[in-house]
Amino acid sequence: MASAPVLPVSVKGVMPTANGCAVFIGDEDKTFVIYVDHSVGNAIQMSLDGVKKERPLTHDLIGHILTGLGVTLEHVVVNDVKDGTFFARILLRMKNELGQKIVELDARPSDSIALALAHRRPILVAKTVYDAVEDMTEILERVRKQQAEAAAEASDDAPAEDDEDDGK
Repeated sequence: MASAPVLPVSVKGVMPTANGCAVFIGDEDKTFVIYVDHSVGNAIQMSLDGVKKERPLTHDLIGHILTGLGVTLEHVVVNDVKDGTFFARILLRMKNELGQKIVELDARPSDSIALALAHRRPILVAKTVYDAVEDMTEILERVRKQQAEAAAEASDDAPAEDDEDDGK
């Protein structure tokens, strides 16, 4: 059986929402959103920012277990979407003196993305999913513009150190 065509994508942004986080994923032509819970959204953002954690989070623990077992994360694939729910697969490679084995696991896309980012491994999306999702590139750009404007406004409102009255 031939495998379905896939496209490489990257995480373009993580935005907090009322019920979790919106993870914007895509390439130069299209961006789509997967909604995740706050904890996984934070883990994804921490990986994007290269934040060092004092203690391992769940995705870090899973990664340490894989490493300890000599298993390599090959890549993750967002392979399906049904009624707004995304599905993913994690592909692992195991090698020993007898040979190698590929293990494919069903997983939530949020966990798959967090693991892929932590291990610097490819995130792929099935072409059927890519073609089915709505392009959210314009919304991401609009949100980024609003955030930049809010940040500029906040820095304009902050008191400068030189403005303090020194009693003269």
